Amino acid sequence: MSKQVSELLKKALALPAEARAALAGSPLDSLDKAVDPDAEALWEREIARRIEELDSGKARTVPWTIVRRRIEAKLAQGD
Repeated sequence: MSKQVSELLKKALALPAEARAALAGSPLDSLDKAVDPDAEALWEREIARRIEELDSGKARTVPWTIVRRRIEAKLAQGD
């Protein structure tokens, strides 16, 4: 990471949470110039499928606290 990028990141992290959230999406949005219509249709079908699985009870949600614990455990194994 260049010194310029490091300084910019430091300034961004010092912003209030709401400003950081607004700022976080802008660089990502700027990367998505072209939209693949096939990908959009596939995502719409995938989202509908997942909603149906949740509504029917076929899929279950997992609380964030449990997911976070699992992620942290996997990361700790890699050390």
